[in-house]
Amino acid sequence: MKRIIIAASVVTAAAGGYWVSQQPNNGFTNSYDALAYIPANTALFSGQLEPFPIRSYLNSVADTDKNISDEMIEEFYSSSEYGTEDKRMKFFISLTKSYMDSMESADKFIATMGVAEQMRGYIYTLGLVPVLKLEVTKPEAIWALLDKTELDSGLSHEQRQLKALTYRAYTLSDPDDEEIIELVFAQQNDFLTVTLNTSLNDTALLETAFGLSPVEDSLASTSMIEDIIETHGFSDNSVGYINHQAIISALTAPNESMLGKQIAKILRHDKSLQVLQTPACQTEFSAIAANWPRTVFGMNSLSITDSESTFDMSMVVESHNKTILSALKQLTGFIPSYVKDIDNTVFAMAVGLDAAQVAPAINSIWNDLQQPSYQCQPLQQMQHSISQKNPAMLSMMANIANGVKGLGLSVLDYSLDETKAEPALKGLDALVSQSADDPRALFNMMAAFRPELSQIKLPENNTVVELASLIPLPPIPGVNVKLLMTDNHMIIFTGAKAEKVAQNLGTEPLVNNGFYSLSLDYGKAFTPLVSMAEMSGQELPDEVAAFKDYDVRLNTGLDINEQGIVVNSYMNAKATPTAVADTK
Repeated sequence: MKRIIIAASVVTAAAGGYWVSQQPNNGFTNSYDALAYIPANTALFSGQLEPFPIRSYLNSVADTDKNISDEMIEEFYSSSEYGTEDKRMKFFISLTKSYMDSMESADKFIATMGVAEQMRGYIYTLGLVPVLKLEVTKPEAIWALLDKTELDSGLSHEQRQLKALTYRAYTLSDPDDEEIIELVFAQQNDFLTVTLNTSLNDTALLETAFGLSPVEDSLASTSMIEDIIETHGFSDNSVGYINHQAIISALTAPNESMLGKQIAKILRHDKSLQVLQTPACQTEFSAIAANWPRTVFGMNSLSITDSESTFDMSMVVESHNKTILSALKQLTGFIPSYVKDIDNTVFAMAVGLDAAQVAPAINSIWNDLQQPSYQCQPLQQMQHSISQKNPAMLSMMANIANGVKGLGLSVLDYSLDETKAEPALKGLDALVSQSADDPRALFNMMAAFRPELSQIKLPENNTVVELASLIPLPPIPGVNVKLLMTDNHMIIFTGAKAEKVAQNLGTEPLVNNGFYSLSLDYGKAFTPLVSMAEMSGQELPDEVAAFKDYDVRLNTGLDINEQGIVVNSYMNAKATPTAVADTK
C-alpha cells in the first residue's frame, strides 16, 4: 500500500515539478487567491505565484526531455510489490508515459495538459495531505488525458460531487485495507487540483483543497511570503519553504495543529512519540526549532526565452544560532573562480576548508551543543553522546594541514582518439590546484613524512616547469603535465587552456568564500564518450547516451551567510538551432 501512495506522489510531483520548483510573492491577477486556502502553519509550501512562461521554457529545453523511453518508465515502476500488471500501476505508467510523450514539444504539452502558456502552480500540504494545483485554460484536456489513462489501465474512477463541484476519485487501496486511499482530481477557479482522499480527510479539508472553503489563519493573511523574499533577496518569481517549527510542534504537541492530529491518528497504536510530548520536550524542542525555523528556497534571478533558460536559485536552512553560524563561517575556505566558469569547463569541483580554523570552530560547536543542559530525555541522551566525543583528536589532525584553504580540479576540455580500438586520450586540458597560506611550507611538511618528496626542488614562484623534470612520470599521449607555484597556490596542469587558467588563478587572493562548488557541462562531458562507444560498437544505457544531447550547464555550491546554511544552484539550458527553428 505504501508503494501505491509513493507512486501517486511521484506522478503528482512529475506533473508539477517543471515549474513549481521555482516559487514567489502576492501579485495575483485574478479574483482567486490560492494563498487564502493554504494554512499559515502548513509544513510545506512551494508556489509559482507569478506566471511562469511554460511554452518558452519547454522550447529552451526541447532536447533534454525526449530521452526517457517507455522501457525506462516501466522499469521505474517494476519494483512495486504489485507489479506492472496491476491496474493501479498501469494507471501511473500510462499517465507518466503520456506526460513524457507530451514533452516532445511545447505545443503538445500545452494541448495535452490543458495549461496556459503563462501559468502558476502550487504544491503544499494540508496537515499530511499533499495538494498540487496547476493553472489550466482547457479543463477538457485533463479529463481526456484521464479517460485515455483509464482505457490503458482498466482503472476506473468514481464520479462524486462536493457542494456544486464534480470531481473524480480513483481508489488506490486494496479492498481489504483498513484505510481507504483515493487519488482525486477536480477543476475549480481555473485550477486543476490533485490530492489524496484518506481517513485523515474530512469534508472540510477536501473543500479547502478544492478551493471551495478558505481557511481562517491562511498564508494570505500573513506577510510570510514577502518576508522570505525580502530577507533572502529572492526575486518575485517564486518561493517555497519547509516549516521546521510546524513539524516539531506537530510531533511534540499533537493536539495543537491539523498536522499533529493527523500524525496522532496514524500512530494511534504506536506510543513511540509519547517520549517527545512531555512538557520539557515541548519547551526544549520548540526552542531548537525557533533557532532553526525553516528551510526556504527561491529564485535569485530567472531568464527564459525560446532559445535559452537560466535559473539562479538558492536554498537556505535558516538559523538564529549565531554561535554555530559563526563557527561554520570560520570553516569555509577558498573556492577558485575557474570552478564556477560553466561556459569554459567540462567538469570542475572544489572543496574549501580553512584548516587553521577547524579546532576553534569545532570547539565552539561542541560547547554550544551542550548548552543548555536539557531535561527532555532524547535531548539528554544526545548531549551525553556528544560529551563523550572529545574533539581534541580531530583538531590535532586538522593542525597537520594548517594553512590549507582549499583543493580544486577541473577538466576544461578533452578529446579522444577515435582511430584507436580502445578509448585513448588525444588531448587534455585539466588542472589540479591546492590553495594555502604557504603551499611551499605545506609541501615541505609532507616531505618530512614521505622521503621521496624531499628530493624534489620546487620551482620559483610564477615559473612553469614540466612535472617530469621533478618527478619521474610515465609518458601519456597527448598530455604534458606542468607545475606552477605562486604565493598561495600550487597548480598542476596540462594543456594551453589550463595554463591560462592556472596563470589567472595565481593572481587570485585567498578569500573564504564557500565549502564546495561543482560544475558540469553535460554535452561536453558525454559527447566524446558516446562517440567513442559508438565507434567501438559498445552499447551505452539510453539514460547515459541521452546526456550528449543536453546543452545544459550547471553549478551548485555550499556556503554560509548571516541567514543560515546556503545551497546555491545555477543552471543554463539552450535549445539546439533545429529546436529553435521548429518553434518559429
